[in-house]
Amino acid sequence: MNNPTSEACPKCGSPLGEIVTTPTERQLQRCSNGHWNPETRQNEGCDYVKWIQVEPQELDEKCPKCGSSLILTQTKFGKKMKKCSTNTWNPETKQAEGCDYVEWINNSITESLDEKCPDCGSLLVLFTTAKGKKMKKCSTSGWDSKKKEATGCTYVEWLND
Repeated sequence: MNNPTSEACPKCGSPLGEIVTTPTERQLQRCSNGHWNPETRQNEGCDYVKWIQVEPQELDEKCPKCGSSLILTQTKFGKKMKKCSTNTWNPETKQAEGCDYVEWINNSITESLDEKCPDCGSLLVLFTTAKGKKMKKCSTSGWDSKKKEATGCTYVEWLND
């Protein structure tokens, strides 16, 4: 964590607090007169939050479409992607310009387990989300993105570490 800055909150004039990192690796700075309550999932006190923009990182990889350098960047929601360095956003036309190559980075991990599903008898897998939360789920489970519904067995057991 970083020390508070001399920068003042634009809402109430109090100093801004420490820069903190969220579970999705985004950084933010709250007003020192406010805080996040995880039980109510609400800001309490002054609700000013300054999100710190993560600068894209140039990679030693070339774009498979055009041969330019790839960069590692992050969306405002914390999802990471590799994209072509020539890809930019034009705020006037509200469209992307340049090469459209994007490779999303999935930080989730699936490991096979030697346990049977209590619902259907298939093997279970240990699934770790990008945020580090773990669950045991049936290996036959899936998701139909067009129908927006679960497929296969729906057994899930969240693990508390």
